[in-house]
Amino acid sequence: MVEHWSPKPGVGGSSPSWPAIKGRKMSMSISRVIDFIKSSKAELDKVIFPTKVQVKQAFIAVIIVVAVIAAYLALVDLLMSAIVSNFLKG
Repeated sequence: MVEHWSPKPGVGGSSPSWPAIKGRKMSMSISRVIDFIKSSKAELDKVIFPTKVQVKQAFIAVIIVVAVIAAYLALVDLLMSAIVSNFLKG
């Protein structure tokens, strides 16, 4: 007979070394959910959201950077295609 050992014997559930805990009270689960929601709300209150002006400035900056990179890549592509076509002709 093969004996199965769990790396975490104190953990209940699917581990064969410790049976699953049956008959948990519902109020314990609900209180944990309520605590989670309260702590999530407390953390969300600490978040500093950007203003409308900051979002607009960031959007414009991203559009400009993307346009510059697209123009650079288009120029490199044009240059490379011209070089390759010259080699294939000659």
